[in-house]
Amino acid sequence: MRTAVLICRRLGRTLLLLALVAVGTILLMRFAPGYFSDSREMDAKYAQREQTELHREEATSGTFRQLAASTLGGWLHGDLGSSRQYGVPVMELVRPRLRVTALLLVRGVAFGWLLALCTAFPLSLWRNASTLAGVPFTVLLAIPTGAMATLCLLADMGGPVLVLSLLLAARDFKFLQRLFDSAWTAPHLLQARAQGVRFHRLAAAHLLPNVTPQILGLATLSIVTALSAIVPIEVIFDVPGLGQLAWSAALNRDLPVLLTITLMMAAAVSCAGMIAPRDRMVQTA
Repeated sequence: MRTAVLICRRLGRTLLLLALVAVGTILLMRFAPGYFSDSREMDAKYAQREQTELHREEATSGTFRQLAASTLGGWLHGDLGSSRQYGVPVMELVRPRLRVTALLLVRGVAFGWLLALCTAFPLSLWRNASTLAGVPFTVLLAIPTGAMATLCLLADMGGPVLVLSLLLAARDFKFLQRLFDSAWTAPHLLQARAQGVRFHRLAAAHLLPNVTPQILGLATLSIVTALSAIVPIEVIFDVPGLGQLAWSAALNRDLPVLLTITLMMAAAVSCAGMIAPRDRMVQTA
């Protein structure tokens, strides 16, 4: 019974989050300066016709309530609408780019975690060197995602996967380092080491079972971090993914496309939060 209530509560929060995201996106886009504008207005042969179409679109859209009702009503009936910029169904734009972004996220998260784990775990055995060895991760953490991507692009070194991996490794290293440090100093591990239990036995039977829930919780947060960095990375490296499409939709006031991508990212963030074992995560300073 308690599990069912918890699931219903999390599903309710997810639906509420998606509704707020949808309303907020429509509100910001509808009242943004130049929403009813088109680049073809600058061309004399298109100006009169475009002005007529834009006035008709503005009259049809009407108030924010009408725009939200028509947009969300189409979503409820399975109609995501058509792109205002490209004039094609939204799913035709999103479907091929979804695979590109998903592969980038999987590779970035995998390599970022591999780098963070392979650095934090050995350093937890030599505490004297951990502070000095963590300086590069601190420096990387201070560099904005866009600046890091621009430096890699100008230097012709690495690519979007490298930037995403470094970003995640820098953010996860400190947590993993503190997690392993506290795990090694647990009383039962100290007693086992004093009794001469071998290292691989300590790590497999005592250390990993204790830190696995916290690592799983941090892994879900890494997905959120990766999603927040996907837009600048794809735009700077010209990756044809959802982040680049969202940036183009925002610049061209393409509400159906931007709303679709925003809701997809919000759903991914919400699902990551639902599967995170929050009750067992370690609180860090």
